[in-house]
Amino acid sequence: MTVSTAAIRTEGLTKHYGDVKALVDLDLETRMGEVYGFLGPNGSGKTTMIRTILDELRPTAGQAWILGLDSHRQVQEIRRHIGYVPGDLAMYPKLTGHDTLTYFANLRGGVDWAYVRELADRLDADLTKKVGDLSSGNRQKVGLIQAFMNRPDVLIMDEPSTGLDPLMQREFQAMIREVAAEGRAVFLSSHTLSEVQRVADRVAIIRRGHLVAVEALDELRSKAMRRVVLDFGSPIEASVLEAVPGVRDVSVDNHRAELSFSGKMAALLRAVAERYDLVDVNTHEADLEEIFLTYYREDDAIQSQSSDEASDKASDEVTV
Repeated sequence: MTVSTAAIRTEGLTKHYGDVKALVDLDLETRMGEVYGFLGPNGSGKTTMIRTILDELRPTAGQAWILGLDSHRQVQEIRRHIGYVPGDLAMYPKLTGHDTLTYFANLRGGVDWAYVRELADRLDADLTKKVGDLSSGNRQKVGLIQAFMNRPDVLIMDEPSTGLDPLMQREFQAMIREVAAEGRAVFLSSHTLSEVQRVADRVAIIRRGHLVAVEALDELRSKAMRRVVLDFGSPIEASVLEAVPGVRDVSVDNHRAELSFSGKMAALLRAVAERYDLVDVNTHEADLEEIFLTYYREDDAIQSQSSDEASDKASDEVTV
């Protein structure tokens, strides 16, 4: 494998269940050394995509590669290089956590048990109890350890923080960032927007099986609407702010202005600082949830417009 090999790549990946189009012509590429957030609500196609690239499901059309290896023809080789946490994590209830990890370690030809103990300490996991006696959060810890313990080149995780308390979520997020810092890759599928926001380098948004956006998190944020409060040393005119591209909903009260803004903050600050004495800036940056909902609203608008245009066209044809 070369350094330039993509962690995961798909071309035209499509999966239909009868008339249900779970994935439609999906093209994506994740890089080594990054955390790639894969976002969508339940039923959007996230789990179908993961199960398809892992050869648990056969695609209706298209192909997928992991580390340059064909995900169907070379699946056994792929499994030696990945760690995986499924969304429907299931383990043998009568085995202890340690026995469970031993089972997975043997499948992988052995692991560094000192590293396994380190992971267990970090996640505060009790490996002496039977899996069936553990809470859902503690079972999830065992699942996370088995995914990390062979130091995989690619981690594929479907809703991995389910059941973890906030302290353990932070530790898990630190572990993810460490993997990326070592040049390995993390594919993180989730509908927990706050989790993805904290760790992802790039974010893909999937809706009804269609990929609707793939962008760096910083770029997504720069496009999103945020609320800004500006304090000045003298009264401000609303017209000056309204003239700045991306500014909306301006409200001025003497020395203070409140507005909504989408774009790069530097452009807004330059525009006002040239004419006024800017004393203070307070901004509520749009979080990933707001961005996510914005993309979904835009997609609804596009679909509605397309439907209206199709209806108008049909009406014109009938009129003719």
